Amino acid sequence: MHTASLLELRKFLAPESVFGAGAASLAGRYVQNLGARRVLLVTDPGILELPWFPGVLDSIHTAGVKLELFSDVHANPRDFEVMHGAEMFRAKACDSIVAVGGGSPMDCAKGIGIVVSNDCNVLEFEGVDNVANPGPPLICVPTTAGSSADVSQFAIINDTTRKVKIAIVSKAMVPDVALIDPLLTLSMPPNLTAHTGVDALTHAIEAYVSNAHGPTTDLFALEAVKRIARHLPRAITRPEDAEARAGMMLGSMYAGLAFSNAILGAVHAMAHSLGGLMDLPHGQCNAMLLDHVIAYNFDSAPDRYADIAQAMGARLSPSASHDDKLQAVLAQVRALKAAVGTTEGLASLGVTPAHLDGLTAFAMNDPCMVTNPKAPTAGDIRAVYQNAL
Repeated sequence: MHTASLLELRKFLAPESVFGAGAASLAGRYVQNLGARRVLLVTDPGILELPWFPGVLDSIHTAGVKLELFSDVHANPRDFEVMHGAEMFRAKACDSIVAVGGGSPMDCAKGIGIVVSNDCNVLEFEGVDNVANPGPPLICVPTTAGSSADVSQFAIINDTTRKVKIAIVSKAMVPDVALIDPLLTLSMPPNLTAHTGVDALTHAIEAYVSNAHGPTTDLFALEAVKRIARHLPRAITRPEDAEARAGMMLGSMYAGLAFSNAILGAVHAMAHSLGGLMDLPHGQCNAMLLDHVIAYNFDSAPDRYADIAQAMGARLSPSASHDDKLQAVLAQVRALKAAVGTTEGLASLGVTPAHLDGLTAFAMNDPCMVTNPKAPTAGDIRAVYQNAL
C-alpha cells in the first residue's frame, strides 16, 4: 500500500455539528438561523410513532417556521421516493429541509435537495462530483449510530429499475448542520443497534485503509474504532445505558468524518450491490462481508490492519509476524460480530451462487471500489462473495 506523505494535498469537509443530549430540540433555532420560512421535514413512518418526535416539530413551530411533512421513505430509499419528495417540496413552496431518522431519510432528503436545485432525476447524479448546484439548506437529526449521513458527502439511493444502489458523492451532499442527540438512539432495537454499529465500524476501518486516507482521517478513524469496540456490546446488552449510546453516537460521527473524506472500499461497494439487488439492510450486508474483505485486502495494508486490531484491544508485539497481524484483526472483528449477534452468512438472506455474477458486476462499478487499498479483479470479488455465503 502507498504510504502517504504529510506533504500530500488532502481536503477535509465537515458540517456544523452540535453533539449531546437535547441537540434535537435545537432544530427550530437552526432552521431560523438559516433563514427558513417553510421546511420540508423528511422522515420515515416509524419515527412518527416515537415519543420524542413531537418535540422536534414543536421546536420548528415555536421558531415561527411553517412545516410540511414527508414520511414516504422506506429502508434503502427508492429513486421514486426522492422524486415524490421533490414534487412535494416544489408544490408546497418549501425553502429548506430537515431530515430526522437513520440513513434512509437523510439520504432521501439529500436527494430531494439536489433534484429541486438541478431540476433533473436523482439517478443522473450517480458517481463522484456530478452535482452542479447545491441543494437548499439541510439540517440532519440522526436517530441511529451508524450511517453517519448527517456528516458525510455521500447519499445512497436505490435505482429500482436496475436493482442496484447508486452512490452520489459530492461536497454538495454535506448537510449544513448536524444535530446529534444520543438520547434519540435509546429506542433502537438490538438488531438495528448491532447492524448500524457494525456499519459504523466498517466506515472507520475502510477509511483507515483507504488509498485516499490522510492524517486527519486517520485520527478520526482509529478513535472511532476504539469507541465502537468499547461501547457497541454494552449498547446491545444494556440498551438503556445513555453513556454507551453516547459513546456509539460519537464513534459513528468520527467514523463518518473519516469516510466522508477518505472514502470507503470493497465492503461498501459489495454491500451496495447486495442491498440494491435484494433490498437488504445496509448494515447487515456490511457485517456479513467485513471480515471476508479484510482477509482479501490484508496483504495490501498489514500494518494498518494491525493498528485496527490493537485499537480493538489486541495485543501485538513489535516483532509480530504478518500472519500474527492477520489473525489478530480477524479475531477482533469476528469476536465483536459474535458479541453483537451478526455472524450469519449471506446464504441466510437468500443469496445463492446464481446471484454472484450479477452482484460482482455492480460492485466492480461502484465508486467505493476506487479507494479500496487493493485493486481487485471481478474474479477476486466473486470469490469474496462466495466465501461470505
